[in-house]
Amino acid sequence: MSTNHSMEVEQVRALLAKSVHDHWLLYLVEGLVLLALGTVAIIVPMLATIAATILIGWILLASGIMGLVTTFWARRAPGFWWSLISAVLAFVAGLVLLAWPVSGAVSLTLLLIAFFIIEGIASIMFGLEHREHVPAWGWMVASGIVDLVLAGLLFAGLPGTAAWALGLLVGINMIFGGAALAAIAVHARRGAA
Repeated sequence: MSTNHSMEVEQVRALLAKSVHDHWLLYLVEGLVLLALGTVAIIVPMLATIAATILIGWILLASGIMGLVTTFWARRAPGFWWSLISAVLAFVAGLVLLAWPVSGAVSLTLLLIAFFIIEGIASIMFGLEHREHVPAWGWMVASGIVDLVLAGLLFAGLPGTAAWALGLLVGINMIFGGAALAAIAVHARRGAA
């Protein structure tokens, strides 16, 4: 059973390596786009923070409106009150973020901390999973470590840094993630996958 499992793991790893090799251009384009967007976010972090807050506000507002419409449309369905509470919460959260985007940035900063922690762990695991087949795997691990460090720095500076840190840290995250994807793509392009 152990031998079969090892063979299956090797097959999955080989398929992953082949996929990265076959789609290296997509990884490269994604990496370059992330590098460009990250640079813009670092140059104007307050604008990036406000833009992110407003975008999320609109998404929550639209989600709340859609939730209200569907909840009242299916008002006899089980769970009506839970659906109504969820829709109203999304609607109100969207309105609050749109009305007070700078204040909303603190809440989003807490969400960003959670994102960086999860993204960091996922990036580290992705890199470690590819260490035998992709020599540039260390870039992905480094990207994950940077995400975890950013989460810690962001948490330590709350609430004062929330107005500018959100945009700055998203920019840094995009640059490291973009550099990691570009490095993997360049290596895969060379045929070493």
